Amino acid sequence: MNRIINPWTNDRVKDFLLLFLRLAIGALLISQHGYPKLLKLMSGEPIQFAAVMGMSEKSSLILAMFAEYICAIMVMLGMFTRLAAIPVIITFLVIVFHVKGGNPVSDRELPLLYLIFYTYIFFSGAGKHSFDNIFTKLLKRRE
Repeated sequence: MNRIINPWTNDRVKDFLLLFLRLAIGALLISQHGYPKLLKLMSGEPIQFAAVMGMSEKSSLILAMFAEYICAIMVMLGMFTRLAAIPVIITFLVIVFHVKGGNPVSDRELPLLYLIFYTYIFFSGAGKHSFDNIFTKLLKRRE
């Protein structure tokens, strides 16, 4: 009966779900946002991007690409997960409250979902199936 009421008490299931969440959300962020920004940056064409907080369009694009491509890859791998999630969270805070701040919630739905997922990953960590876990085990063996 307890399994029906609370089926997620098994740590193995939680760790697998964290892995699934990191891989799925990371793949979506990279393919739909990060990689296109990388291509835009490398194309050599004039950059048309939101210039936020006094930065140039190019600086804003570089920072957004770093968060949505490089940091998303690191989160997918579970490598320095909490640190890598911070630029993604900041990027989506800027998108939700600055870039699309005056828009209705329906226009901010996707950035809000990314913000929620990456905030969850920040607080939960990478889980057992990650490079962070491997690094932690190696450091404990050295002590």
